[in-house]
Amino acid sequence: MTKQRFQALLIAKKVINRGALELPLFQSGWEWHNGLMLQNVTNTAWHHLTPSWQATPDILKRGLPLEQMAAPWQMLLLGDGSVTRHLQLMTGEEVSVAVTAMDRVSEEDGAPIEVNVIPAPRLRRQVWLMSASGQCLAYAASWWSFHEVDTYLKDRSQPIWNNLASRRTEHFRDLKGLFCGEDPNLSAAFGATGVLWGRYYLIWNQGQPRTLIYEVFSPLLSKSLGPVAKVKI
Repeated sequence: MTKQRFQALLIAKKVINRGALELPLFQSGWEWHNGLMLQNVTNTAWHHLTPSWQATPDILKRGLPLEQMAAPWQMLLLGDGSVTRHLQLMTGEEVSVAVTAMDRVSEEDGAPIEVNVIPAPRLRRQVWLMSASGQCLAYAASWWSFHEVDTYLKDRSQPIWNNLASRRTEHFRDLKGLFCGEDPNLSAAFGATGVLWGRYYLIWNQGQPRTLIYEVFSPLLSKSLGPVAKVKI
């Protein structure tokens, strides 16, 4: 583990404590399942917004009028580039991932319905994306098939996009949801109040869905991107 990753992990622990997030680091306990050694199903919470607004399929395809949402935010929320890379460019800092949980979960995990295209049994990974100065920039949960996770996430301490880039993997981001809303725990972790924006999407490779990713972004990114919405959505 590099010094930077270690520092990011320590920062993440502080963020978790500050926000009273019950995300224990790396659950223990394993069992056999159809000839495979799997981690026991856990009840570790994952964090999602209570939405006050959700985009229609047409908005997901075409975007919002610029008078409703600023272009930089649309590029972040509706674009198909590397989230880690975007955050680095926005903040001018290196961005590290702090993995707080990697759990085997039941099929009824409260995930978006699109998770059903990811073959079970599944693992759910939770991370914070942290700036070098210690700012929590985003939270993400992702669901992976146990049978494929090691193929596409060889270094689990690295961001997903770093793993895909290291394999020169061609992939397609299939945006399924854009929304804004509230979650007191995430607001506390970000150290900011106000409406939070999030999205979720499938990643496809070789014609198959490989993972479902759910992301929520810190409202403090407005310091770099400007206000999210110019008028009320």
